[in-house]
Amino acid sequence: MKKGTLYLIPTVIAPDTESKALPADLVELCNQLDYYLVENVRTARRCLSAMNINKPIPEITFHELSKNTEDTDIAELMQPLLKGKSVGIMSEAGCPGIADPGARAVAYAHENNIRVEPWVGPSSLFLALMASGFSGQSFAFSGYLPIDKKERTQAIRNLEQTFFKTGQTQIFMETPYRNNQLVEDILRMCAPQLKLCIAKNINAEDEMIKTDTIQNWKNNKPELHKVPCIFLFGMN
Repeated sequence: MKKGTLYLIPTVIAPDTESKALPADLVELCNQLDYYLVENVRTARRCLSAMNINKPIPEITFHELSKNTEDTDIAELMQPLLKGKSVGIMSEAGCPGIADPGARAVAYAHENNIRVEPWVGPSSLFLALMASGFSGQSFAFSGYLPIDKKERTQAIRNLEQTFFKTGQTQIFMETPYRNNQLVEDILRMCAPQLKLCIAKNINAEDEMIKTDTIQNWKNNKPELHKVPCIFLFGMN
């Protein structure tokens, strides 16, 4: 039996930006799919509804694939593909597989000779890098920094040292309600000549993407509490 295709379906990273951020052909694809693995069911339903797909949302099957999904459950979730049914994967925001648990399903697909087809869409990491002015030739994404204060302090030092040693742009993020605390730590610890880019609410109406030195940020600290942000260290 011919196997189905695993489609990596991008979602918006700011509300009501479907027409701006998603390719028009994506609607046609989603009209053909009736089985999705999603990080957040509510978010996936909302995104498909906002895309104005023809297929009624209640007729679509959604199964959660999150960081809490057991490894032993992945094979069961992927069974429709082995029976010839194509499946869509949707992240809560942005592109599946990038800082997203959908990568586990993609890994299963490759192990079982299932075709994987990624679709173009917004990624806060790459949009922030594009707009930072920092090197896109060599960069690293470190994900969320540690919660423990001592470990977070060491992580910030490591990121700064790695940049000064290699020139590699360092990209990282924080849980939104700890953003202001993270910025305070960065401004207190890092060299004044180091450049920090803060990309806040990318694609939203109140988007702010700004690159400046640590010294200048100290005189103009932004309010970032509970706002999605990407942070980058670099030079230009």
